[in-house]
Amino acid sequence: MYFSKNIIYVGILYNLGIYFLGFILQIVALFNEKIRLGVKGRNETFKKLNQHLKKEDNTLWFHCASLGEFEQGLPVFKELRTLYPNHKIVLSFFSPSGYEIRKNADVADLVVYLPLDTKSNAKRFIDLVKPELTIFVKYDIWPNMLNALNKRKLRAILISATFRKNQSYFKFYGSKTKKALHTFEHIFVQNKSSKTLANTLGLKNVTVAGDTRFDRVNNQLNQDNTLDFISNFKQDKLCVVIGSSWAEDEELLIKFINNNQNLDVKYIIAPHNIKAAQIQNITKNLNTETVLFSQKEGKLLSNYSVFVIDTIGLLSKIYAYADIAYVGGAMGNTGLHNILEPAVFGVPIIIGSNYKNFPEAYEMIDNGGLISIKNFNELEDKLQLLIENKDKRLQQGTLNLNFIKKNKGAVIQIINYIRK
Repeated sequence: MYFSKNIIYVGILYNLGIYFLGFILQIVALFNEKIRLGVKGRNETFKKLNQHLKKEDNTLWFHCASLGEFEQGLPVFKELRTLYPNHKIVLSFFSPSGYEIRKNADVADLVVYLPLDTKSNAKRFIDLVKPELTIFVKYDIWPNMLNALNKRKLRAILISATFRKNQSYFKFYGSKTKKALHTFEHIFVQNKSSKTLANTLGLKNVTVAGDTRFDRVNNQLNQDNTLDFISNFKQDKLCVVIGSSWAEDEELLIKFINNNQNLDVKYIIAPHNIKAAQIQNITKNLNTETVLFSQKEGKLLSNYSVFVIDTIGLLSKIYAYADIAYVGGAMGNTGLHNILEPAVFGVPIIIGSNYKNFPEAYEMIDNGGLISIKNFNELEDKLQLLIENKDKRLQQGTLNLNFIKKNKGAVIQIINYIRK
């Protein structure tokens, strides 16, 4: 009796919390452009659904928290797009960083912001979309939406899920989201430890399929990754690609570049933050010939030592030109960026030391292809070794490529289940 009352109380608090969240977002939107985009976009969701969906439409619904989850789910989405050519596909995001970049994604017929998870919004959203199949990616669990699906006996599957003991499902205040997990017809997790933890929650329909990102990056090898301006810049020189860097990463890498100008090496810096102030901070601290992507036209790119990519959407192809990669995020506390993207091109990778919540980093370090550094001295030692030792580069790069090959295949398992 006490437990059931606790669930009721937590449910009431959750629903009140969602309304409070909506109020807070309205206030913050007055001062924050990113939040403002989300608030405005959510206000337009139902209008878009009414305009683009008809009662007779057969639909699928894909939901992602943000851009990272979209990239993770994309290989599955593409397969379903092919399998269900006559269905309309609705793709939803919660975060503006996902929606604003992928609002024209060709894998969907309609891309919208997910409305706040109130009971009335959930009922209205599901009544309009009526998805025959819903795919949630990784961890963005919205109880009222899932309960609305469940009441209508509509299929919902969670893919690429990870479970950790510090998640809300394992706390007293997470009983509503824990209950929502039981509405999924099936859950595909990335690893055995996640399956074990899911089982402790009473979840039985759980399969270890692996991480769909391995399939996603492996597909990159089947694409044309040619970028003429990068070829013109690199020529036949050894190239270090610094991807998704933050200020903490850039401070160390810029110092390395400035201190080692005797090395016959080209550097490409693709920072995570491409705002003008951050780009200016990079260029003013470099003591060597530097060119920006936005200013490359009419310049002889081969004359430059450093190429700063002040735009987005090119990094996955740029990694194809790397001999060594440094991936940012783990030198500070912002979170490690995608290390699988460079790994698929068979290059050794260096990262910072704060990779706590990234199991692939632990595995790749144990496997021998990924190097973690704590400070500038370690960066200098490891990076110089890789620059000067071709055999070492090739050995570690091959280990990374083999790691990708060994772990792909999650998409096949998921699609086979859906088609049953």
